Amino acid sequence: MSINYVDEFSKIPTTCASDALKGNYTMDFSIKALENKTVVGRAYTVKIPKGQNREVLKAIKEANVGDVLVIDAEDDTSKAIAGDFILGMAKTLGIKGVVTNGVIRDIEDIKELDFPLFCKGTTANAGSKSDEGDSNVPISCGGVTVNPGDMIVGDSDGVVVVPKELEAEVLEKAKKKLQKDAEREAKVSNNVQAIHEYIDNILCE
Repeated sequence: MSINYVDEFSKIPTTCASDALKGNYTMDFSIKALENKTVVGRAYTVKIPKGQNREVLKAIKEANVGDVLVIDAEDDTSKAIAGDFILGMAKTLGIKGVVTNGVIRDIEDIKELDFPLFCKGTTANAGSKSDEGDSNVPISCGGVTVNPGDMIVGDSDGVVVVPKELEAEVLEKAKKKLQKDAEREAKVSNNVQAIHEYIDNILCE
């Protein structure tokens, strides 16, 4: 029976995914969740010139239902990659969420969309639509290389990219870490002696 990796990674917090990858595929902390939301899905990658968002519209039309748009805006914070109108269309067409190293606008209206969004912040300035970009190509976002089809796992702690060729291995390791964390918590919860023993063991390593 084939594994639905999107469903499986939906059960994994970014902390465990990051630990399984030894922290090597975690985006820079500046890319934060706009609200307390999670997103898990395949990356549909977009590369746009600074200040431009024409390619974002093209990507929204061409991406598959359930994809996560990962947009490399070249770390530009002068103009928004999208506002509530564009992101509303993305949601309607089945895009699962957006991750970008750029900024957005219309923040209050976007919050009403109930749409997972991870970005560097907001601006009042609109993006331009004069220049083309590229879609479905390798990009860099938050200091991490993202290839089309990579697994994107985002929550309030940040965004982790799981390379497609590593997802089986990472899922197994992340599940073990999640179980280990739960067992550790159960062991020391409200147990002063167990807490002291745990700290002593760490300090003696």
